[in-house]
Amino acid sequence: MTELSGEKGAAPKIDSSVPQTARVWNYWLGGKDNYAVDRALGDQIAQEYPIIVEIARADRAVLNRAVRWLASEAGVTQFLDIGTGLPTTNNTHEVAQLAAPESRIVYVDYDPLVLVHARALLSSGPLGATDYVDADLRDTETILREAARTLDLSKPVALMLSGILAHMPTAQEAQAIVQRTMAGLAAGSYLLVVDGANTNPVLNQVMEIWNATANPPYAMRSPEEIASYFDGLEFVEPGLVDVTEWRPDAGDPKPERRLDNLVGLARKRP
Repeated sequence: MTELSGEKGAAPKIDSSVPQTARVWNYWLGGKDNYAVDRALGDQIAQEYPIIVEIARADRAVLNRAVRWLASEAGVTQFLDIGTGLPTTNNTHEVAQLAAPESRIVYVDYDPLVLVHARALLSSGPLGATDYVDADLRDTETILREAARTLDLSKPVALMLSGILAHMPTAQEAQAIVQRTMAGLAAGSYLLVVDGANTNPVLNQVMEIWNATANPPYAMRSPEEIASYFDGLEFVEPGLVDVTEWRPDAGDPKPERRLDNLVGLARKRP
């Protein structure tokens, strides 16, 4: 198990003066692990773009559907969730272990507040396992080395990258990170990406507000750039689509609008 700061050594430093992605997202999802600056920015963005809370919830819902499909239908019981964010409800390990109790999950993040709350992410059913790695997305070597303490990288792993690749300065750097990480995973592994597309001018303006205030910046990308992350992989139907359109559950109400957040799940060929 990865050692957590606060158990031994100095506690991680948390900057409560600048809004942080994980904390604002936690606020939109109804969580309590946020500060006044996060709530202020969250409210400002929600006022300019009221469906931002709908986007946050739709992103969480599509992740749950994808994890459930991977564990119950694709037979994948290992998950590498990078850019974890703060624990709320229906976290990856909870959804995966409900479908397949033997599932093993490694969470990765470098936000110090996420580290403080890592114990909530490290809970696990008796048949499975969870772990937490304190590392930056770009540090592929560390992530894979530490993940291998819990996951068997010779077998398929689902790599989950939700809302994190847009924090890279360029699509080319994001694509290179995906390729390095997937290269360390076995054939039959899956890549799940959720990211905002630059196809809505209003949302683009809202993200300018975000980038002027919060940390880290978020770069809206074209659908073509997001699709490039999946180069060499085989899409699961229905391919790269709006989060509202990816395998909705039976009985789900038809969405009133597209949310301009794209999701794709693709498989590494044998």
